[in-house]
Amino acid sequence: MLDLSSTLHLFCCHYVFLPRLQANLNVFREGWDNHPLRTDQNLSPNQLWVVGQMENPIDNPENSCALTSYTQGELLDIGLRISDSFIDNLRLLPEIAKTPEAMHSARPGGSARRRRRDRKQRRGKRGGLRAKLKLTPHRLSLPSIFLANVRSLLNKMEEIRLNITYSKRLLNCNVLIFTETWLNSGIPDNAIELAGRHTFRADRTLDGSGKTRGGGLCIYINKAWCTNSAIVGRHCSANLEFLMVKCRPFYLPREFTSTIITAAYIPPDADAKFAMKELHAAISKQQTVHPEAAFIVAGDFNHSNLKSVLPKFHQHVSCHTRGNKTLDHVYTNMAGAYVATPLPHLGQSDHLSLFLTPKYAPLINRVKPSVKTIKVWPAGADFSLQERFLHTDWSMFASQATSGSHTDIDCYTSSVLDYINTTIDSVTTQKQITTYPNQKPWMNREVRLLLKTRNTAFRSGDAQAYSTSRANLKRGIKEAKHCYKLKIEGHFSNADPRRMWQGIQAISDYKPSHSTPAATDVNFLNELNDFYARFERDNRETATKLKSSADHLPITLSSTDVCNALSRISAHKAAGPDNIPGRVLRACAEQLAGVFTDIFNLSLAQAAVPTCFKCTSIVPVPKHSSPKCLNDYRPVALTPIVMKCFERLVLAHLKDSLPSTLDSHQFAYRSNRSTEDAVSMALHSVLTHLDNKNTYARMLFVDFSSAFNTVIPTKLIAKLGDLGINTSMCNWILDFLTNRPQNVRSGSNCSTSITLNTGVPQGCVLSPFLYSLFTSDCKPVYGSNSIVKFADDTTVIGLISNNDETAYREEIKHLATWCTENNQLLNTTKTKELIVDFRKVSRGTHDTIHINGMAVERVSSFKFLGTHISADMTWTTNTSSLVKKAHQRLFFLRTLRKNQLSSTILVNFYRCAIESILTNCATVWYGSCSVAERKALQRVVKTAQRITGTPLPAIEHIQRKRCLHRARSILKDSSHPAHELFSLLPSGRRFRCLRTRTSRLKNSFFPRAVSLLNSNPH
Repeated sequence: MLDLSSTLHLFCCHYVFLPRLQANLNVFREGWDNHPLRTDQNLSPNQLWVVGQMENPIDNPENSCALTSYTQGELLDIGLRISDSFIDNLRLLPEIAKTPEAMHSARPGGSARRRRRDRKQRRGKRGGLRAKLKLTPHRLSLPSIFLANVRSLLNKMEEIRLNITYSKRLLNCNVLIFTETWLNSGIPDNAIELAGRHTFRADRTLDGSGKTRGGGLCIYINKAWCTNSAIVGRHCSANLEFLMVKCRPFYLPREFTSTIITAAYIPPDADAKFAMKELHAAISKQQTVHPEAAFIVAGDFNHSNLKSVLPKFHQHVSCHTRGNKTLDHVYTNMAGAYVATPLPHLGQSDHLSLFLTPKYAPLINRVKPSVKTIKVWPAGADFSLQERFLHTDWSMFASQATSGSHTDIDCYTSSVLDYINTTIDSVTTQKQITTYPNQKPWMNREVRLLLKTRNTAFRSGDAQAYSTSRANLKRGIKEAKHCYKLKIEGHFSNADPRRMWQGIQAISDYKPSHSTPAATDVNFLNELNDFYARFERDNRETATKLKSSADHLPITLSSTDVCNALSRISAHKAAGPDNIPGRVLRACAEQLAGVFTDIFNLSLAQAAVPTCFKCTSIVPVPKHSSPKCLNDYRPVALTPIVMKCFERLVLAHLKDSLPSTLDSHQFAYRSNRSTEDAVSMALHSVLTHLDNKNTYARMLFVDFSSAFNTVIPTKLIAKLGDLGINTSMCNWILDFLTNRPQNVRSGSNCSTSITLNTGVPQGCVLSPFLYSLFTSDCKPVYGSNSIVKFADDTTVIGLISNNDETAYREEIKHLATWCTENNQLLNTTKTKELIVDFRKVSRGTHDTIHINGMAVERVSSFKFLGTHISADMTWTTNTSSLVKKAHQRLFFLRTLRKNQLSSTILVNFYRCAIESILTNCATVWYGSCSVAERKALQRVVKTAQRITGTPLPAIEHIQRKRCLHRARSILKDSSHPAHELFSLLPSGRRFRCLRTRTSRLKNSFFPRAVSLLNSNPH
């Protein structure tokens, strides 16, 4: 307890509290003496005291401070009698002004001890925005901004100078932006200059706005922050005034190439929509020229909103600036870039001033560097592997896995794969690559070494060495950029779409935001694995191999076939769970063909697939930018590359064992078949039927839920046996589809393994063909119906005459029964029906189709295998969709042109990415397009022609050429379902024309193809 009667206690109390009280009194006195008085022309008491000294000088000021006193009224009278010339010189008084050196001096670096001594906050206390702004005011990621609507800048200059002198925050402010300056050509620049700042002004003109008074903009750039600044755009009209200044400050984050500051003023009576359109055009032009610049747009927007035309820009002012309205806005192309603080009005302005404190954190501080471990293949690594594999005794592995007369194929295969991996590790090295988020793509090892050499020369103090190292660095950067340019151009040297899009991504620096899942912990991966294996719970059938007979011998593969299969492997193919890259298998195909031939033949003889060959690693890829459920992750399966080669060899044998006419209406995974054929056949049957009287057609587009994953292997094997596949091969396929280990991995994390016995695994070579065989018995029961299939996309077409839908409805019941028996899950929600009926009576009275008690939705248009089919058989929806998508691709074509790529590369990209869209299934729909639709398609071609600078083929010419090519391909394939439509006349020189009554059928593919063949016999 404090004892007031104790002298010691009183001394301690005085010692502790008196200094604190005195410090608080000093703070209050300083704040009072230096705060501006609005009633006294915003002069502070200290300034008024100095003014009084100037008006009434005292001979001995040291002894008169206590004798001279002024009342508030006297000080006010003194302030009113001050001349303007005195105010101009007032900033030179040492009592109220700083020297120019102090005003614009940057904070010295100094030693670490000095920086620690000057630190204002305590140790352990986090430095906030204000601390950073105070410590390094001119080395911020973005400039600090002072924004004000001044309403006559000339009349506010003295107040602005005094505020800059008084406020350290405004003194160090990097950018001052003033709107409604009310300046004109009669006011010189030196009348509005601020010491230590560049001045940029844009006055209102009579020619532009139709007015001589009001408006005007002014931007001041602090020379301590930037000396390289210039006007890149200005505009004055009745609706909009803006001034655009490009700055290259001393300090700038690497992700930005420059800072473009735009001051804008939109009058209250302006057309906001037109003003935003003009401002958008100006900003977009600068974004095209400077795609990596930081854009700052500030000013008085009144009732306008820049986000209406630039939705990716962010507004940072949330407080009211005039009354209860926010009229002054600050926009940037970065989220969370600024924090706005309201400040008092300037003079009699009706707008609050704003101070924008930078909050943006550089990319290198926000995103951690990515560390990736890669294998480094030294020169001669492939030759070393070839030599080692050539002198390897591969029979040793087989003998170690043999017990008696039986060879354990799992042990044999795993030991061979482990040996190959060990050999690869012995000739390669592991290297960690750190990639920083702001790293330039052309940066390479040579440039880094040159940077280190330059820095070393700078620290050494040797001027000659420093000059030489700088020149070498400049040449090295130029060479690195040139090499990178050649690398990018290499992506467009051929018509490979994959490489072209890689080049586009490199040029535009596009990084998909959802390439990896957000959560990658093991528990989440286990949930995903269980979700992907959810159909396993419904399979209660036991897989039992068939009894082999003596006449059903296993196939035997030759070493030559295996070597050819290995040599065709893509070197860039991602390695599967066995971690053997395609590069090794391709380079060492001759050396490894022998051992893999032995493994493949042993597997076929035992009707057993090695477990390490059946392993599958699933990489989940989000379907959307913000996945919300497990179904939003698309499974991408990785299987061993060696097994893919094995499957290709087996697939070739299976295709040779089956007749070419099997399931002729399955258009997927077969040579000389495409989506174009499937759509053409479906539409031809419909249009041919509609040429008759009192007819219409119903098309049911069936959707299956995870069709591949629900196949029961035992039912598939039974169907393969019915198709004549020998027992040994059926048993091998059954073993291939059962006991398959599967895991889900993301990065370095991996889920636990689950063994699957259901479905044909996606990502395997055999799976699509096996699924097509599984659905080969799904055929129409009635002759008036047809079923068109492309993999799991199934379409039931009912050709109805005289309103008799019995056959069509029975066909749908039969399909539903087939799905139930074969464990195919019909998704009635996504199944749609399209009715094509051109009759004038009885239209719109069609009853709804029900499947498993659920009604099927009827639509007026459906996207069937990439082509929009409408109920009225017009192609407006289809052409509009193609034109819209092609216009989006034109942006990338312009990007390539802007990067000065050659016209040859531009044409290659057009042919690959734009023409392929415009002519997708063009043989199906182009002949029936209207004149307006054809002109819309051709306008895209003309636009691309102007961009590339070279002539491009017309869509009509391409369609005609493709029709002829497609017709001739069908003529050569007797198993094609449309082959019978092309029949020769007795003369043998011309084809019989198809009978047509309507222009719809006449302009479709097959009648036009026959006409083209007759007009082009060669």
